[in-house]
Amino acid sequence: RICVLLVLLVVLGVGTARRSFWRGKSFHEFYGDPTNRPWVKPLPVEEWFEQQVDPFDPTNNATWKQRYFTNADYFRPKDGPVFLMIGGEGPASPKWMVEGAWMKYAKEFGALCFQVEHRYYGKSHPTPSATVDDLIYLSSETALADLTFFIVEMRRKYHLTPANRWIAFGGSYPGSLAAWLREKYPHLVHGAVSSSGPLVAKVDFSEYYEVVTEAITDCKATVSDSIRQVELQLRTDLGRNALRERFHLCDPLDYTNDLDVSNFFENLASIFAGVVQYNGTPRSKHNVDEFCKIMNDQTQGTPLDRLAVLNKIILDDEGSPCLDFKYDKMINDLRETSWNAGEVRNGTRQWIYQTCMEFGFYQTSNSPSLVFGDRFPVEFFTRQCSDIFGDRHTSASIDRSVYNINIVYGALDTKATNVIYIHGTVDPWHRLGLTESNDVNVRTILIQGTAHCANMYEPRDEDLPQLKEARIKIRNFIAELLQDTL
Repeated sequence: RICVLLVLLVVLGVGTARRSFWRGKSFHEFYGDPTNRPWVKPLPVEEWFEQQVDPFDPTNNATWKQRYFTNADYFRPKDGPVFLMIGGEGPASPKWMVEGAWMKYAKEFGALCFQVEHRYYGKSHPTPSATVDDLIYLSSETALADLTFFIVEMRRKYHLTPANRWIAFGGSYPGSLAAWLREKYPHLVHGAVSSSGPLVAKVDFSEYYEVVTEAITDCKATVSDSIRQVELQLRTDLGRNALRERFHLCDPLDYTNDLDVSNFFENLASIFAGVVQYNGTPRSKHNVDEFCKIMNDQTQGTPLDRLAVLNKIILDDEGSPCLDFKYDKMINDLRETSWNAGEVRNGTRQWIYQTCMEFGFYQTSNSPSLVFGDRFPVEFFTRQCSDIFGDRHTSASIDRSVYNINIVYGALDTKATNVIYIHGTVDPWHRLGLTESNDVNVRTILIQGTAHCANMYEPRDEDLPQLKEARIKIRNFIAELLQDTL
């Protein structure tokens, strides 16, 4: 989810005290760093490519500049492949042009490497701002079209021949894009490596927290108790004051404001969602075992006290003095349309728009019997579409958008060849991805015990054996693609 990628809980706002992990997405540099090690050598410089604002309307002459990065250090011009890393719902990072598993493959196979930033994210701005009228040019289909024009131009610029085969890479939402690029434009892209890519659009993605719950089995009961204790505290003035103090809330809790309460509970759930989704990857400062150990440590007070400890850990990680859960504040920030506005600069507004217009992906918890309770059902998320983008965005329109996108790309009924789909069992997004296939032309790898986009990061000695094995299988898949007869 594509790693995105696409990742989704309360929103990152630069200069705000909201979570930076929201709805399965972390809105910093899109993939995070490929390794925890500092990089001291010069990084590739940013370059720019002219694109059409509307690639599907030949009468629209408007153009814009798309950012990309290049690494030609390993390229064998005669027959070396071209590796295309697809950007997602955040800024592209030049660090991925020098490290990460794909760089190991590039060195071995003599590849020319590009990373292309997704339109409307990072510095790639097709329109003067991000108003609702501007965002009509933001979609997965226009993003794919951008990639096709980029490929054609780079063929010309680097004098590439059919021997220089293009292979697309992506994680999370860009993992989906990589597979769809091969499916829709097989004459331009010879193959794709799709990591943690959700192929199924779904409005009510309740399965997300099912996987989170499975991952925290060792402390599931204590987490559930902590959520119930928060519910009890909400019922009295004394309890609400205690919650404000313990959880470092920026504002008092109003028990009668259902939207604020939903936002608060979603924030609490995100504590575990974030650590589960990125468990064991270089971009995660913590892991599930660490958080479960705290939740089960009776010396740290009641289950609610222990939950508050985890909340403070996350706030400290993000440099936030307090937790901002106010719904109206969030909506007002997300209505800002300037490229300099925090929620536009980090890509949050744009990604919400894509969920409203294409994917859904709303990670819900809608029953008191669930570990995280019933405070953030699907209606809490679909309402945000109309509150941010206008009344025409209704539950019915979102349902139609999701239905349409599954028709356009085929969901799990993919006809794409030369694609390998990689997922981890700990990653909640694997529930919307292709994890098994009886078709010899559709390759899948489901890595036990690994998280979101784990195979993409720089290999480490401490990686799980099954993760190391998966990287070897991906390497062999690429080798097969390059050995095919033209």
